[in-house]
Amino acid sequence: MKKLQILNIEGKKIKEINMPEFFSVPVREDLICKVLETKKTQQPYGVSPVAGKQHSAKGKIVHRRHVWRSGYGRGNSRVPKKIFSQKGSQFNWEAAEVPQARGGMRAHPPKPISMINTKKINKKELKLAFKSALSATANPKEVLKKYARLENKKIENLPLVVESKLVSLKVKGLMKSLKKILGDLYCVAIPKKSVRAGKGKMRGRKYKKNAGMLFVVGKNEKLKTKTIDVKNAENLSVLDLAKGGQGRLVVYTENAVQELKNKLELKK
Repeated sequence: MKKLQILNIEGKKIKEINMPEFFSVPVREDLICKVLETKKTQQPYGVSPVAGKQHSAKGKIVHRRHVWRSGYGRGNSRVPKKIFSQKGSQFNWEAAEVPQARGGMRAHPPKPISMINTKKINKKELKLAFKSALSATANPKEVLKKYARLENKKIENLPLVVESKLVSLKVKGLMKSLKKILGDLYCVAIPKKSVRAGKGKMRGRKYKKNAGMLFVVGKNEKLKTKTIDVKNAENLSVLDLAKGGQGRLVVYTENAVQELKNKLELKK
């Protein structure tokens, strides 16, 4: 059985444990993509469903002869109209409701119902995708494929598992320790924010930000920092492990690995 190295805050090996099965599961990229697509969220937005229709327009005007309120022979266009005044069988009409009319509805407004994700996924597929996402974090090829800045660099000892003492460090000490643990991988660990090139700057998406690393802690471990993403093993999901695609750089605490093992292997 493969062994998993436990590193101390200096980045040196202190002991070894048996590697859990889920770190060596074949990576199912198709299932990971399916989960990411299923869990997509978008804030619905759009115009009011009754915009441009809050009036007394009677719909399209009849253009037949000898019919009351007919538009026959008056040179009227065939669009919905509302009546302003009436004198006998004579009417003063004004176009309403249609996009080209004053106060009418929009031609092709955003449709909120199209922004509500109704996709679903099977429980077994979701569990297998979760194991695949965990396995991808332990696969050097997947990590190298995800990060372009790691090209031509050698990655060893994945997945990275550290002792729980790291959680008790202050932010300055934590970053110093992560530099020693990650080595060449540290260049992609800290998220970088940059101004987007192109017209997107004018469309509400001025900045771009990369995923950075993920730090997975145990149930009773807490780490307060905004520099990196921190997630509890109990609430860990495919969205965290495969942010922007599988193969994210993840550091686990020893307790987190044990909890994931209990969750996935002991409760089959």
